[in-house]
Amino acid sequence: MAQESSFEITRLETFVLRVPASPPVRTSFGVMHDRPALLVRVTGKEGFQGWGEVWCNFPAVGAEHRARLVDTCVKPLLSGQTWRDPGECFDALSARLHILGIQSGEPGPLAQAVAGVDTAIWDMVARRAGQPLWRYLGGQPTIDVYTSGINPDRPERVAEAKAREGYTAFKLKVGFGDQRDEDNVRTLRQAMGTGATLMVDANQAWTPTQSAEMAARLAAYDLAWLEEPLPADTPWPTWRTLTAGSPIPIAGGENLRGPEAFVAAMEEGGLSVIQPDLGKWGGFSACLPVARDVLQRGRRYCPHWLGGGIGLTASMHLKAAIGGAGYVEVDSNPNALRDWLLPADYAVKDGKVTLSGEAGLGVTPDLERLRPYIVAAYGT
Repeated sequence: MAQESSFEITRLETFVLRVPASPPVRTSFGVMHDRPALLVRVTGKEGFQGWGEVWCNFPAVGAEHRARLVDTCVKPLLSGQTWRDPGECFDALSARLHILGIQSGEPGPLAQAVAGVDTAIWDMVARRAGQPLWRYLGGQPTIDVYTSGINPDRPERVAEAKAREGYTAFKLKVGFGDQRDEDNVRTLRQAMGTGATLMVDANQAWTPTQSAEMAARLAAYDLAWLEEPLPADTPWPTWRTLTAGSPIPIAGGENLRGPEAFVAAMEEGGLSVIQPDLGKWGGFSACLPVARDVLQRGRRYCPHWLGGGIGLTASMHLKAAIGGAGYVEVDSNPNALRDWLLPADYAVKDGKVTLSGEAGLGVTPDLERLRPYIVAAYGT
C-alpha cells in the first residue's frame, strides 16, 4: 500500500440498532423477529471518519454481545498506534485475538467484530483520499444484483414485486419439505418466466442423500445455483461427492473463515459459487484476496449479505472492486435498517446497480433519525 494509506484511529464507537421484522424472517434454523444492525464508526487522527457493519443476525442477543466484543477486545488493540495500511491492522488484530477465540470458544464472533472494524477503516481511508471505495480499489461502479430471502409462503408474490423494482434474479428459501420446495420452485419459474435467473438456498438443512436427490429434482427448473444444501462443517469429500454429481452448481461460503477454507471449498469440495460475507469474516482486507483467487480459479464470486445497509453497500463496493461474473445479494424482506443506510441514489435497473462517486462507501448514517432504534452504544 502507498504511504497515504497509513492511519491512526483515535476513536471507535459502536451502535446496536433494532427494528421489528414484519413479517418475521424464516430460515431452516430459526426465525428473526426483529432486524438488528451493529454499526461501527472509526475516527482517524486527521478527523476523517468511516463506517462498517458487523454481522449479528443470530442468536437473538448477538448484536449486543458483538458490540461488547468490539468495545472490550478490539478497541484496546486498535487505538494509540499508527498502522501502515488497513491490511496490516487486520492481520495484527486477527493474530492478537486468535488465542482468545480458541480459549473463549468464540472465534466467529471475534472475527465478525474485526471484520466490521476493517470495513470502517477502509471507508475512512477512501474518504480521506476523496474517492469512492470501488474506485480507490481500482474497480468499476456497475454490478449485478439479485434479491434473496424469498420465503416459502406464496413466493411468486414477492418475486413479482421485486421484478417491478428492477430485479431480474431471485433466490428462494428451501428446506421446508421436499415436495413443498419443488412446488415453490415450479411456481416461481412459471411466474417469472424462462428469462429470469433463479437460485435456491437450503440454509444447511439437508443430508447428503437428500441434497443429491433434491439437486436432481430441481434441475428441471434451470437454477443458477443450489446454496448450502449441507451443514457448512460437512467434510469436504462429502461436498465433493455432491458437487461432482449435481446437475446444479453448488454454492457456499458465508460460514467459512480464513483463506485456506475457501481454497479447500473450491479444490477439495468442488464448490462453483463462492460467497464470503465480509461482515462475518475478513472485511475488505481478507475478502479482497479471496475474491481475486476465486476468479483466478474460474469460479463465481458472489458476496453474501443479510443485514443493514452499511454492510450491503460495502458488499457492493467489494464486488465492484473485483469485477467478474457474479451477483451481490439484496435481501427481499422489509428492513428499515437496510433502506435507511443505503446511498440516497440507490436504484436497481435491469438487474444492475451503479454505485455513486461519493467518497468512501457514500453513506453517512443519520444518527438522529436512527436514535429511536439505538438500543445500546459504546464509545460515544
